[in-house]
Parts: sequence; C-alpha cells; structure tokens
Amino acid sequence: MTNVIMPIFNDQELSDFVSKLEKSNVHTLIGTYIDNAGIARAKQVPIERTSAIHRSGLGASYSWAVFSIDDVLAITPSFSVVGDMRMRADLSAARILGDGVAWAPFDIFDQEGNSLDHCPRARLRSQYQRLVAADFDARCAYEIEFTWFDEKTGDVGGGPAYGLRAMMDNEEFFADIASGLRIAGIELEQLHAEAGLGQIELSTPPLNPVEAADVLVVTRLILSRVARRHGKKLSFAPQSLNDGLGNGAHVHCSLTQRGAPIFSGGAYERGLTQEGASAIGGLLRWLPESLGVLAPSLLSSVRLLPGKWSGAWVCWGVENREAAVRLCQATPGNPHGANVEIKVTDHTANPYAALATILGFIERGIDEKIALPVEAPVNPNVFEGTADQISSFSTDQAENLLATCTSDIVRSILGDSMIEAIGAVRGREVILSAQSSREELIEMYRYTWSS
Repeated sequence: MTNVIMPIFNDQELSDFVSKLEKSNVHTLIGTYIDNAGIARAKQVPIERTSAIHRSGLGASYSWAVFSIDDVLAITPSFSVVGDMRMRADLSAARILGDGVAWAPFDIFDQEGNSLDHCPRARLRSQYQRLVAADFDARCAYEIEFTWFDEKTGDVGGGPAYGLRAMMDNEEFFADIASGLRIAGIELEQLHAEAGLGQIELSTPPLNPVEAADVLVVTRLILSRVARRHGKKLSFAPQSLNDGLGNGAHVHCSLTQRGAPIFSGGAYERGLTQEGASAIGGLLRWLPESLGVLAPSLLSSVRLLPGKWSGAWVCWGVENREAAVRLCQATPGNPHGANVEIKVTDHTANPYAALATILGFIERGIDEKIALPVEAPVNPNVFEGTADQISSFSTDQAENLLATCTSDIVRSILGDSMIEAIGAVRGREVILSAQSSREELIEMYRYTWSS
C-alpha cells in the first residue's frame, strides 16, 4: 500500500495560516503523534516556528514508535536508537483550542521528506483513498467514553446511570466541554452521563475517516484541558475501576457507492445491499484477527466481556449492543442514515491504525463478496446459535497479539513495519500483565491514555 502524503502549504497558505493564529492570540502550536501503545506523544513550538514544524518537521528517534506504556523502549531491528524521523504538522487539520494554544496532528517522514511506512495517519489516508478509487466513500465517527475522578482525593465520580443528577452535579464542566469544542470548530452532537460510575459519553458527527480520527485525538485533549480547570482527572482506559463497565471508543461507519448507501435500500437482509452484506461479512470474518490493533492493551480484555455492551460476541444484529457489529438502520430516528457500529475498539488503540484496519476489512469483504453470517436477533448471551454462527472473542492478550501479527490481511493493511512495532510494544505489555494482578494493573495504568 502506497502512503498518500499529507498536504504541504505553499508560502501564501502558510502566511495566511500564521496570520489566523496571530489574530486568535495563539502563541503555541502543539503537535501530537499517537504511538503504537495508543499514547499521545507531543512536541510544541512557538508560532514563529510554524514553518519548521510543518515543512522540515521536528526530529524524533525511530524509537518513538516502540515506546511501551511503562515508557520502556521495546527496541526492534527497525526501531532503535539509530536514525531520525521528522514529525511534520498537518496544518490543514489544525484546530485552535483557546488560551493561546493551537493543535495539529503529526505525520511522520524520513529526513528526505518521504512518508514512512509506519505512519499510522498516512496508512489511514491511503486506505481511504483505496475506497475512493473503487467508487466508495466513507464517513466515520468515534464515540468517546471516559471516567472522571476527583484530582485531589482520587474518588470516582457519582451516578446514577444516565442520570440528570450526574449532569447537574457537573453542569459547569459539561458547559466548558461544549465551549472548548465550539472554539475548536468541533460539532457536539450529544454529551451525557453513561452507565458506569463517573462515566461520561460524548458524540461528534461523521466525517471523512482521517478527520474522524483527528477529532478523537483533539477531543480527548480538549476534555483533559477542561477537566484540569475543574479539579478532575479523566481516565480513557478500557477499565478504570476494578468493577463495573469499561470505556470504549466505538466506531460508526457509513459507506456510499457512487453516492448510494450500501447499508440500506438493498434487497438483502435488513435492507442491506450486496456490498453492505459483504462489508459486515468481512468485518466479522477478520475482527478476531485484529484485536491486537482494535482492543490491544493489557486492560482491553477486562472490558471485552459479555454483559458489558462491549461487542464481545462475534456476530451482528440490528441495534444489538452486545454484538461486535451493530447495524443502525436508516429510520427517522437515525438522521445520518444507515451505518455499522464496531464496538470492540477502545482508547488504547491507535485511532488511525484502527480505522485503517476496519475500512480495510470492509473493502476486502466487498471485493471478495464475503457471505453475511446469520443475524443475532436477541441478546447473544442467550442466542441459541451453532458454534460457527456465534462465538465470543478471546480475552487472552498474547493470543490476540499473535493472531494480529500473523494475520496476512492486517499486515497487508498496516504494513510490515507497523506490525513489527505493534508486536514489540504489546509484547512488552504481555510481560507486564504477568507481573501484576488485575487490580494493580488498573491502578497503575488508569491514566496512561489521558492527555
């Protein structure tokens, strides 16, 4: 797969961009790179250095790709102390955050200006262009779940589930979240208390896949900035508490073919077109091979269990929140039209690599005309299907990582270099997991994926 290069501003575009920052009283530009542990690594410059961070880029060791969650470098033959990457900020995706700060995502290049094969954002851009070249278009959105804790006491926030009281107790916090997103030009669709203690969910509209992943990254940054002002710490970990529900980062995807939706208006089951049926078929065939990318961390398996609405069952169903793939039909109650929700993904995944993988499964499912499995019309926990119709995902991180690293289709989507880095980083987590209890792991890594 050939990486599609991010756009580079000409002199006039760059001058106009800096002028826009100056008019908004911006003094600092932050760039972020999401690594293979799912952590946001960052550098910042004063706006006088905008040209440098965009065109030549900022230096970073190749080892940045193999930082583990405990900040130990999982050195590999390709990722060591030798060599230098250039982190170049994509100014076309920049967002002004307020208080003198702006943000932009990094693409990674070599010193000659060539996009590196293990750049997750470039991989997603290329996968999206493969769909476009085949006359498809995609719109995606991440649902963002997180849990808040008191910064001083460490106590988790209160309930009740989906409760008005939980919202009123945090009214100013919620209002500042909405304000922060508005400043950044991000539309807020809904914001509410979720089912778990101190848990909140936020939704944004569907966008092109690269922009959708960018919005997830910057929204988590905005949430963390706002939380600090309110004496809160946010956890995006798949499991923030020893008991109860975990935090997901569910992915919604809709596709059109030459302008016509593929998940509605067709002659197949539930109104699916042949392409829509094969897209779901592809997802379900290959999702078990992809948990090393989609639900990859040592805390992911704690969340990915039946009864937690995490999509722990390898099946699909209309509005079935226990199914790995939930079909949301085109109804008056669904203004964005028919789409599929992939529920297994959490915040420990690299959001760019995760979306590239999901779209890759959809593309190949359509291309190979993968058959649509039998629908799970009820709760999969009680569904009386045969073993080949429904099963649950493995919750063994080592097993899932091996399946991902040996998967031909995942490797074809993400490339050898990224698979090498993922294997090293997540392999380090397998070792860490064996050294501590689940309770200790949750305590140690509760805030690892927070900004």
